[in-house]
Amino acid sequence: MKSILWLGALLALLGILGLAIPVFTTSQTKDVVNLGDLKIQSTERSRHVVPQALSAGALVLGVILIGAGLYRGR
Repeated sequence: MKSILWLGALLALLGILGLAIPVFTTSQTKDVVNLGDLKIQSTERSRHVVPQALSAGALVLGVILIGAGLYRGR
């Protein structure tokens, strides 16, 4: 029972987070040239978009799992 509740809470939290912050960026630094003590680096930024349907689905599924866990606990 508790595992269903925890999974539901986690999915609901991720769904709310995905709806609140649909776009996020990450950056990755790579070494381009290493020549003795000289090091040249490049930073790449990537933009990631979380689909709204995925976030809403995770939220709905999380609420359903929370309800199922509470119902089984009776």
